[in-house]
Amino acid sequence: MGQKSHPFGLRLGYIKTWKAKWFAEGKQLVDFLHEDLKLRRYLKEKLGYAGISSVDIERSSGRVRVRIHTARPGIIIGRRGQEIDLVKEKLADMTPDKELYIDIKEIKDPQTDAQLVAENVAIQLEKRVSFRRAMKKAVQNARSKGALGIKIQCKGRLGGAEIARAEGYHEGKIPLGTFRADIDYGFATAFTTYGTIGAKVWIYKGDVLVKKEEAEQMKQRKVETEGTLKEEASTHAPHAETSEVSKAASRP
Repeated sequence: MGQKSHPFGLRLGYIKTWKAKWFAEGKQLVDFLHEDLKLRRYLKEKLGYAGISSVDIERSSGRVRVRIHTARPGIIIGRRGQEIDLVKEKLADMTPDKELYIDIKEIKDPQTDAQLVAENVAIQLEKRVSFRRAMKKAVQNARSKGALGIKIQCKGRLGGAEIARAEGYHEGKIPLGTFRADIDYGFATAFTTYGTIGAKVWIYKGDVLVKKEEAEQMKQRKVETEGTLKEEASTHAPHAETSEVSKAASRP
């Protein structure tokens, strides 16, 4: 059987945090879960053109905070905040009897966000762009923006072929088995005239040091700095002594 695991779920609680932060039991859990699904589905359908990567939802007593990570925050906010007010009204209807807050976080480099890269490739495939060209361009853009590694795969009736197949490109390194490796994963589906094509993207952004490793590194740096200070002190001391001797010798 396949041994593949989701790159986000595998690192959850270690270097990645939850996208929904709340606690509930019994019927309340079911209600909250369905509310979350409704909110996410609505935002993806209504504001899909704004390049939404992910939606984080936090709940506390009578409050719901929705954090939208987007590549184009200006489109969501609109002129004088008109668009965001409409969105807030609609979301408030979906979460009755709760105080709703919306935060918008801008994604600085959309070329290194796996979900946005996958969606961009899917859009190009729907516009009948060559799948090889779309994938190569995505790889080049991600690498130019500082991604340490990228893997991209498209699967389905590529180029309208009779038999479905999978093709992909890989550049740099993607250490999927390393827990501290910050690997972003995204998936999107292209609905073409000859069938659906799936696009998967993995982007490696570097290692995230956990607290234990950070403490060890700090300790190592402290030892190194102390060692260099001792060396400097020992090298300066003989010069001082010789200068004093020379001064004493020069006196009549």
